[in-house]
Amino acid sequence: MRIDDPGMIKNAAGRMVPPEVNGNAQIAYKGVNKYISTSKRHAPSVASSANYPLDGNKLTSDLKDALVKSGLKNGMVISTHHHFRNGDYLANQIFDIAHEMGVRDLIWFPSASFPCHQHLIKYLEDGTIHHIEGSMNGPLGRFTSQGKMKGLGVLRSHGGRYQAIQDGEIRIDIAVIGAGCADSFGNANGLSGPSATGLLGFALADSQYAEKVIVVTDNMVEFPCHPWQIQGNYVDYTVKLDKLGDPEKIISGTTQITKSPDRLFLAELTARFCESAGIIKDGFSFQSGAGGTSLAVGEFFRKIMREKGIKARFARGGSNKYLVSMLEEGLVDYILDGQTFDLEGVKSMAGNSHHIDTSPFTSYNYHAKGNFAGMVDVVILGATEIDINFNANVVTHSDGYLLHGIGGWQNCLFSKTVILPVPLFRDRIPVIVDEVTTLCGPGELIDVVVTERGIAINPLRKDLLEAVKGSGLPVMTINELKKEAEKICGRPQKAELDKEIIAVIKWVDGTLLDSVRKVRY
Repeated sequence: MRIDDPGMIKNAAGRMVPPEVNGNAQIAYKGVNKYISTSKRHAPSVASSANYPLDGNKLTSDLKDALVKSGLKNGMVISTHHHFRNGDYLANQIFDIAHEMGVRDLIWFPSASFPCHQHLIKYLEDGTIHHIEGSMNGPLGRFTSQGKMKGLGVLRSHGGRYQAIQDGEIRIDIAVIGAGCADSFGNANGLSGPSATGLLGFALADSQYAEKVIVVTDNMVEFPCHPWQIQGNYVDYTVKLDKLGDPEKIISGTTQITKSPDRLFLAELTARFCESAGIIKDGFSFQSGAGGTSLAVGEFFRKIMREKGIKARFARGGSNKYLVSMLEEGLVDYILDGQTFDLEGVKSMAGNSHHIDTSPFTSYNYHAKGNFAGMVDVVILGATEIDINFNANVVTHSDGYLLHGIGGWQNCLFSKTVILPVPLFRDRIPVIVDEVTTLCGPGELIDVVVTERGIAINPLRKDLLEAVKGSGLPVMTINELKKEAEKICGRPQKAELDKEIIAVIKWVDGTLLDSVRKVRY
């Protein structure tokens, strides 16, 4: 559709969204906590043990054999996870096989894609893959932004993906789950082997709700593979491959604290704000990412905690060597891990009972009886753009290109205090704008924007404004920050976007938050 088609709907955020996406009726975003689903959970077909080997050995000859036995055919939904990150070999192999078999119009449903999946562009072009419903990074995002994908891309948060599977919004025909370690029955984990990833939480819903489930490993062990992050009772077939991925690219060994003086100052300012606002206190909880600035914030937290004798009850999010060292030092009681970013994280999860693997169900799923997000005292996130109403964008750049996924970002917005430390400008382009190109998170959920030239607190958070009064911190309004950026960089030109919609952004409850438009290139 086009953004100006008469059938488009204006949602509660004032964004125009289509009533239908890839042939499926949609519900427009109604506001934060305004849409309450009355549907039932989806369930796959009932299976019978009579149809499976009595000795529990579900091993097939190869991946193609498993896909054929799973009934691979035109138009199916094929899911994969992203724990292998940019070292993934498996997703590319699946669609190589589909292409070889002449299967067409498949829907790929990954929890995220990476530059290594550029290999799949030829299958999007020839019709093997019809469209992608998953966070698109790098080349696949650029391909989609140029209007080359046959269907509409659908971007969801990690929790939103679990919600969509659970609710039957998308029904997986075949889930292919790569595992660092598995047995022939299908029990699997990511704790050991050459392709160890730490955990397999992003594949949990796929295993429970897909019609057919294939577990693939390059480290087949004798039954039982334990602990089983994926239970073999959900699995139809198992496959042994020589290699699932590139270990150097599976584990993000380059996660390092930023050395940029500007970014270090940004991180320090963020930590000072948290200290002044009374957020860093005994028993508090926090979440930060694995980027250089976020890691630096964690290190400044460590310094404050040591000086004041403070211990955090838990830290949420992806683990890395810095977070693991805080656990081992006794500064954090527990790590609640959503994905593991380095080998220290993998080793810690395997050997430390206080390093707990989680899934998007426990952490983020909005359609559950609560989740962990709202228990976190402070979360440190990033953004590509923020507007004067505190709305934020994480999937497109100022040029309109779709180059990032949502990840757990949307789900984290329900934490008690949400802070976005961002540079005031990137490549001479202001980060704070009148209106974000793509709306990913409503401003009412974003509390603080920290830049190297000042801190803006959402006027809705009068408690935070009061808490830092007299602290000496450079508190400004969001409009003042915007003017400061424009004084340095000038007023940026808006991206040249077509009227054609190439993707949509889902909110955590499954409603449509925004439309992503084709880039004129």
